[in-house]
Amino acid sequence: MIPYVREIEFEYGVVQQVSPLIRRVIANNPGPFTFKGTGTYILGHGEVAVIDPGPDDPAHLAAILKAVEGESVIAIPITHHHSDHSPLAAALKAATGATIYGCAVAGHEVEDTGEVKMEAGHDHDFRPDVSLCGGGTIAGPDWTLEAIPTPGHTSNHLCYALQEENALFSGDHIMGWSTTVITPPDGDMTDYLESLAKVRARGFTTLWPTHGPPIREAAPFIDAYAQHRQERIDQILLALADGPGRIKDLVPKLYRDVDERLWPAAARSMLAAIIHLERGGDVEAGGPPGPDTVYRLA
Repeated sequence: MIPYVREIEFEYGVVQQVSPLIRRVIANNPGPFTFKGTGTYILGHGEVAVIDPGPDDPAHLAAILKAVEGESVIAIPITHHHSDHSPLAAALKAATGATIYGCAVAGHEVEDTGEVKMEAGHDHDFRPDVSLCGGGTIAGPDWTLEAIPTPGHTSNHLCYALQEENALFSGDHIMGWSTTVITPPDGDMTDYLESLAKVRARGFTTLWPTHGPPIREAAPFIDAYAQHRQERIDQILLALADGPGRIKDLVPKLYRDVDERLWPAAARSMLAAIIHLERGGDVEAGGPPGPDTVYRLA
């Protein structure tokens, strides 16, 4: 069972010192994909970085600028291009002259128009000034960030390691309040599991997700996160052991205890897992990936 951490005390638009080098301002955009809202992190003193400035919200921009009054914003690192993370970067750059760092996504995804939306939407205009798709370092007078490519939630997702505190800004890759959405084709389960193992091997003390409170017991939390994914994958294999099946038929069986309104979301997650299994040679598909395709054990 995942040991979720969901308790967080804050006021919207008010900056908090949450560690010696980290301040946080939370945007007033709570919702099913953002929890209490987007947590924007201000890193360092004097010459600072602002990580994931968040949605295009003038009030949140004003709160960030107030928090860094008298300081210079020199870097705007972005974890990925979803609309609750990156859109405010352009306005913040215009106000401060800071450089935007991140990884541009290759191509435009189709927006989710299903019965149950899986994400807050995409920022198709996101283009970083400096690409960190292959990793890299950003540094200030009292802080050093290492960009770690962590594809899975999106193809362009980055986490940022804070060297001085052995901490990781984990974006949506690992969150304390919920599991991470993986929606094909841009989301990829194989990439996600590999990225999760990469982060686990680094031995970070604290994880700072963009949404929700910090994760202080990083190693056991990541282990539980990975175990949850594997249990879902094993359920699919067990179901297909009884004979070939389609996603739209498997979801009611495997998610019978889940609200039916969430079954479309479960189907997308199952599709990501089945693509992963097919790639590994465990499952064969009778057609292109989709809810009506018949899948069987290889």
